[in-house]
Amino acid sequence: MKALTMIAVVLSVSMPGIAAYDIVEFGAKGDGETLCTEAIQAAIDKCAAGGGGTATVPAGRWLTGTVYLRDNITLSIEPGATLLGSRNRDDYARPFTSGPDAEPVSKWAVIAGHGVKNVAIRGRGTIDGQGDAFRDKTRARPKCILLERCSDVLIEGVRLRSAGSWMQHYIDCDRLVIRDIAVFNHVSFNNDGLNIDSCRDVTITGCNVDSDDDGIVLKSLSTKPCENITISDCIVSSHCNAIKMGTESGGGFKNIVISNCTVCSPRYSQVTYGRQRGLAGLALEIVDGGTMDRVAVSNIAIRGVTVPIFVRLGNRARVYEKDQPKLGIGTLRNVTIDDIVATDCSGIGCSITGMPDKPIEDIALSNIILGFEGGGTKEAASVSVPEKHDAYPESTMFGQLPAYGLYCRHVKGLKLRNITLKTDKPDLRHALVCDDVENLLIDTLDTPAATDAASIIRLTNTRNALITTCSPPAETDTFLTLDGPRTQSIALTANNLKNTKTPIHRHENTPEEAITNK
Repeated sequence: MKALTMIAVVLSVSMPGIAAYDIVEFGAKGDGETLCTEAIQAAIDKCAAGGGGTATVPAGRWLTGTVYLRDNITLSIEPGATLLGSRNRDDYARPFTSGPDAEPVSKWAVIAGHGVKNVAIRGRGTIDGQGDAFRDKTRARPKCILLERCSDVLIEGVRLRSAGSWMQHYIDCDRLVIRDIAVFNHVSFNNDGLNIDSCRDVTITGCNVDSDDDGIVLKSLSTKPCENITISDCIVSSHCNAIKMGTESGGGFKNIVISNCTVCSPRYSQVTYGRQRGLAGLALEIVDGGTMDRVAVSNIAIRGVTVPIFVRLGNRARVYEKDQPKLGIGTLRNVTIDDIVATDCSGIGCSITGMPDKPIEDIALSNIILGFEGGGTKEAASVSVPEKHDAYPESTMFGQLPAYGLYCRHVKGLKLRNITLKTDKPDLRHALVCDDVENLLIDTLDTPAATDAASIIRLTNTRNALITTCSPPAETDTFLTLDGPRTQSIALTANNLKNTKTPIHRHENTPEEAITNK
């Protein structure tokens, strides 16, 4: 039923309206200097008065402040047309005038809508926010598109450039389709590419998003979750995080599927936030309450970012609504990450970290190939990683990790299957560190050789672990190190350790019976 509903939505907003009006008919001039706000709004309102239709923006450069969508309206931005956001702050924040319950909430945007249904923004033209005019972070800055509490929405084909802050923000919307759009957002601060906030039944497909700040982002700035979201077949580059859930997570994220996407370091811009190469390829974060549950990520190709995979459960505890008490610690569970290939990543390493009394639950990674710069020292393998419970979550937050591949801490139910790690230069840190992990499976871990390196795997205070089908390369000094008094029930089976000088090293603080069989 969900699929049928979504098809109906797309068809309904894709059909020609019963009326069509060109904004020129209402006095708009495409010279890029004459303010056309009233003419564009008049075309939209004329369509709405007749029950719906299409307001057409023809080829030309059309300067505008905030315009508002109405029910059953398609705003068609034709090839050769550029809708220019005004550089004058006074042309924004116009009152929202439609309906008995109207309120001026959707105001700081070029195109806005509040509570409207069956609407579309489509075409092969461009919306350019001219956001370089709004670089003062102490004042409100306009987005290009802001839709709140809308339903049956299609955003298709348009090119979006240069917003004053986030490029597009969809808040508490139902049945939203975003497809075949191109975003380039690199002129101001907080230049996110695409933000889905507390929305339901959303499809994002075939999009190209290039942003200074986060690329495609799910948030829940209310206590309503983002739910039933599909992201597929997109190309994303960002100086910050390419595909992200969080930071704001009050309602959490449920039933999320991300597949068949490519992520690369930005090629056409200089960094404002983050790093020139980009921060995380994939960032999954619950730090402000809320629940992340049933998330499936697959078939992602990543190149040139700082950290390819970052998963974080923390307790920043940001408040979202006026007079709202702080939310409790959130929950992060039931996540699968499959078929990921990442190359040219930094030497920091990936991290999957929960909290001592609130672990991440049931996370599985399989068929993963990760390539790093390498160069880490053996001394770095013993570095202590701070907890930073209330810190802003970022893939670089812990500095260089004791593992060049995966550092996993406070996790209950972790499955690692067919993991391949590569380094450009020899790295003497551990390939994998698990600290306070319970119910662990390591099935086929392939790592490079490095003379006089730390052990390939280190298990610290880890319980109920099975390590199987691993074959360390020649010149491996130590395969497995056991550390910590809580380490117990560690089983090894069907591993080929003949090339390993010391298959297992047990620290004195680890019980002798920690290994149950070899």
